Amino acid sequence: MEKQKNAVGRRKEAITRVFMSKGTGNITVNDKNYKQYFSLMYLQNQVEAPLKAVDSLDKFDVKVNATGGGIKGQAEAIKLGIARALLEVNPEYRPVLKAAGLLKRDPRGVERKKFGHKKARRSFQFSKR
Repeated sequence: MEKQKNAVGRRKEAITRVFMSKGTGNITVNDKNYKQYFSLMYLQNQVEAPLKAVDSLDKFDVKVNATGGGIKGQAEAIKLGIARALLEVNPEYRPVLKAAGLLKRDPRGVERKKFGHKKARRSFQFSKR
């Protein structure tokens, strides 16, 4: 791999641009170490998941620009972005990543609010009399 590969990951309102190059396993999100950016352990595991699946946690440096959404959406968008970038690096990773379910874009978003309701499904309190 001569130059960096890039990919886009999306989830809910979060959009992440992932740049991957050969390196020692540094993952930076918005110029911060990912362990600082995602303080919760399970979010860190989400980010590492694609690299762990192909046993290359210490072979690549990953730089991520994340915008929009919350930290959970961003973490899951990064997961998809890294998985897609790994495919660009080596297409033979596809069966492993697909089996782990890392190549699916999660389509769930926020349901719209309906009129006559307080939220999407929550109604106002009903009083019979």
